[in-house]
Amino acid sequence: MTGNRLGPFARILRHVVLMTLAVVIVAPFVWMVLCSFKTQSEILSAEIRLIPHTWAAVENYTAALTRVPMLRFLLNGVIVTLVIFLLQVLVNLPAAYALAKLRFRGRSAFLGLVLLCLLIPVHATAIPTYIMFYKAGLLNTYASLILPFTISVFGIFLMRQFFMTVPDDLIDAARVDGMSEIGIVWRVMLPTAVPALVAFGIFSVVAHWNDYFWPLIVVADQALYTPPLGVAFFRLNDQGTSYGPLMAAATISIAPLVIAFLLAQRRFIEGITLTGMKA
Repeated sequence: MTGNRLGPFARILRHVVLMTLAVVIVAPFVWMVLCSFKTQSEILSAEIRLIPHTWAAVENYTAALTRVPMLRFLLNGVIVTLVIFLLQVLVNLPAAYALAKLRFRGRSAFLGLVLLCLLIPVHATAIPTYIMFYKAGLLNTYASLILPFTISVFGIFLMRQFFMTVPDDLIDAARVDGMSEIGIVWRVMLPTAVPALVAFGIFSVVAHWNDYFWPLIVVADQALYTPPLGVAFFRLNDQGTSYGPLMAAATISIAPLVIAFLLAQRRFIEGITLTGMKA
């Protein structure tokens, strides 16, 4: 090894480690997709077979789409995750800009409060939040699925770190041109923050698309169910768990996330790379 350059053995070892980790991470998803093509008896068989002996893909995916209104659940997931993300952007960008570029008394204390809130799990506030929505009569509505997540302290911190990398000269030039602070946020900072927004959007959409805990508590109307609740229909029913349709429903549920990530992966990597830890 010379300087920062890795020798041939180190490069091979690095690739072997990365490939091993990739296989470990991807294997459960591959197995899920393969099981969605198999019959119930073959899934429960003690023999491990990657390629199905008897293909049941049509039956499994038809059951996943017809036993429950899975398309309706997917639409609910799109509505909830998209609205949550848009509301988070409306809150995160001004808050992150203020913490990164404005000088005011108590800024460090507010930043410390944001970091402190990162340590609080959502389950810790679930009961008081549920009681508040019950008192307000908002249970079993889209509002109960969306409003608790409109403020993301992780998003504020992530965007604040990105805004710290934006040159102050750019902001000073906008102020000289007579632009207000709000105008700077939406007309100057927003276009520069697209990579960071895409990175945050991936985190936000994945988290709320896969959320099972909160929708299970606040929603009772099947018309408002999200994809994870739809997948749960195939677990432990009166006839036992239908593993084929269950795996098909799970595959349908995660397919939009995989497609979205593949389309946005370049921006996602760019956003994570540019969002440094500048103090």
